[in-house]
Order: sequence, then C-alpha cells, then structure tokens
Amino acid sequence: MRRARIQEFVSRHGHASVDRLVGLFGASAETIRRDLGVLANAGHLQKVHGGAQAIVARSEGRFETRMRHNAPAKQKVAENLLEVVKPGMTLFMDTGSTTLICAHALARVKRLTVITNATRIAAAFAEGSGNAEIYLLGGRYRGDNAQTVGVTAMGEIDLYRADMAVLTVGALDAKGATDFSNQEAQVARAMIRGSAQLTLVVDHTKFNHAAGYTVSNLVGVDYLVSSQRPQGELLRALEQAEVEILT
Repeated sequence: MRRARIQEFVSRHGHASVDRLVGLFGASAETIRRDLGVLANAGHLQKVHGGAQAIVARSEGRFETRMRHNAPAKQKVAENLLEVVKPGMTLFMDTGSTTLICAHALARVKRLTVITNATRIAAAFAEGSGNAEIYLLGGRYRGDNAQTVGVTAMGEIDLYRADMAVLTVGALDAKGATDFSNQEAQVARAMIRGSAQLTLVVDHTKFNHAAGYTVSNLVGVDYLVSSQRPQGELLRALEQAEVEILT
C-alpha cells in the first residue's frame, strides 16, 4: 500500500526526495530507498540521486488519449488563462490537448484575433460566442494532431504580429520548455518570435520533465498558467526568470 502511494505521489509531482517521502509516509530513509528500488525495478518510476522521478514518455501519444488524460487539471488551466487574455487581443495558439481546452474557454472572449496551425482550435473559436477572427496557417497537414507544420506554416507565421503566443509544451523543467516533436517545436519558436508576450499553458504533470526539442528558456516566458503551483528547483528557476505564475 505504501509503495502504491509513493508511486502515485511521484507520478503526480514529477519528483520526490527521500527526505520528503520519509516525512510523508513515516518510514525510515532505508525503507523508502528500498521501496524506490522495488518500484524502479518494476518500471513504475526512475531512481535518481536523493530520490525518484516519474518516467517521461518518449512521445505524447494519440490526441484523443491526451484529451482524456488529466482533463480536470487542463480545464483549470483554461479557466486560469482567462485572467491574462483580454478582449481584442491577437493570439498565436499551437496545437495540443491543453490549448484546445483553453480555446473552448477563450472562445467566449470578445473580439479576439486568433492565428493557429490547429484545425480543432480554429473550429473551437468559430463555434464560440466571442466572434473571433480566425486565421488558419497552411503547410503540411498532420492528421492525428489536426495541425499544419513545416516551412510553409512557419513562413506564414512571419506574416503576423501577435500580442501573445499561447502555447502548450511536452515538458517543463528549470532549464526551460521542451517538446517531443521537432516540427511542433519549430512552429512554437516561430510563434514566439512573432509575439510580444509568451504564455505557457501546462498542467502540473509536465513539471520537472524534459523532452528532446527546445521551445523556450524560462527568461523568455511571461506567464505560466497551470493547475498547480510548481515546487522546488522549478519554482526557484521560474521566480529567478520573473515568470508570473497563475494557478
């Protein structure tokens, strides 16, 4: 029972030190280390110096699966995002389950202009009550994520200037925001270059992980909108970079 609770805690928070687990579960450090060894051998987490971290997926999985995963947290992110997106703003938005849920929330904000490479996001704004003006980027179409990518998409991004890029990422740690797809990371970086501000919409399960392709360092982020406040090294790095955190 304790090991299952340890696994759940590490999965939810991304990382946990032995000392933290000792305090939570009232077991000795030796017992906790033994538990972590058993869980690591079973493939449930990864042991690291001084504790354990959740195992990072090498890809994000199918879009429909991601829409169901951690949906309440993503809905909380969407509602928190309403604090920074104001009527009349121009937004870049990239593809992702979190940005799609955010799009449904933002679709009631009046007079937005939205530039996106995601057909689902364009449709969400078209169905909303906010009367958004929508621009859908061209490029090579990828069916699972219903998005355009590649040179054409990035070239069209350069035709626009936005007040804010609202982007989701595959992972976030103290070194910055990363993604599992090189093509999606390229689109995200192009959107950042064309925006006055950058807002990352990231549910807490992506904290303290890293993927293979850089999106942004933390200094380039204006707002982090999430479902829980980060802790530890990530929080310290965000505060040093003067990122405003909304949870």
